[in-house]
Amino acid sequence: MKFKIRHFIQAVFFALVLSIVLNHTFAKTGNGIPFLSEASLHAICPFGGVVTLYNLITTGSFIQKIHNSSIILMAIVFLSALLFGAAFCGWICPFGSIQEWFGKIGKKIFKKKYNHFIPLKIDHILRYLRYFVLLLVVYLTAASGILIFEKVDPYFALFNFWTGEATILSIAILVLILLASLLIERPWCKYACPYGALLGIFNLFRIYKIRRNSATCIHCRACDRACPMNIKVSTAKSIINHQCISCLECTSELACPVKETVELRIGEKNQ
Repeated sequence: MKFKIRHFIQAVFFALVLSIVLNHTFAKTGNGIPFLSEASLHAICPFGGVVTLYNLITTGSFIQKIHNSSIILMAIVFLSALLFGAAFCGWICPFGSIQEWFGKIGKKIFKKKYNHFIPLKIDHILRYLRYFVLLLVVYLTAASGILIFEKVDPYFALFNFWTGEATILSIAILVLILLASLLIERPWCKYACPYGALLGIFNLFRIYKIRRNSATCIHCRACDRACPMNIKVSTAKSIINHQCISCLECTSELACPVKETVELRIGEKNQ
């Protein structure tokens, strides 16, 4: 049932963010929904807490458009990442979800070729590009004191293309990413997302890890085929890959045909 729960949670958070953004737009004309917050997308984006942190520490003020709620959300996501790794990416992030939904179309069109169009050597190099994006975004934001990333952010464009706030460049990147999602599973998450890059670091020391019991593993590689991030689960004792989004698609409850072989747990299984 875990995959149904995850998909339901993804849909709920996507609808929640969309509702808040739409209400923010309506509120400007006095037509907001009373029981919904009038907060903007910036107020509910935990990455805003990351990019404003330097300013907050050095000057005591937030980057333009960033709200204190972003710091709180950042802390919550970091705590969850310490426990479960980049689960925010696999379960909550609306932009990750919409890439998955476009990917379902791509799977029907390209079948087994889907998610295998980029040669492995090139793919391996491209996966570190998002760390360059992370450093660049944080540096430029701290240096300028304004939200530089907004001008190219496809996530912002997704929820603001009708408001006039999103730039043409960010909308173009959004369209490109959604089209690429028809060929590659979560291309933005894999190659360019700065927040995913940061959360991926937590996979190195997270408390709950996805672990493989080598004693019961039959080496069918079903876990490898199920992983949307192309991680070789079948050769690892525990997954500490910086790209893991903790979607649990590889586990014995979903892909692995052997019970209690690939599981999310704290320590090694007693043999």
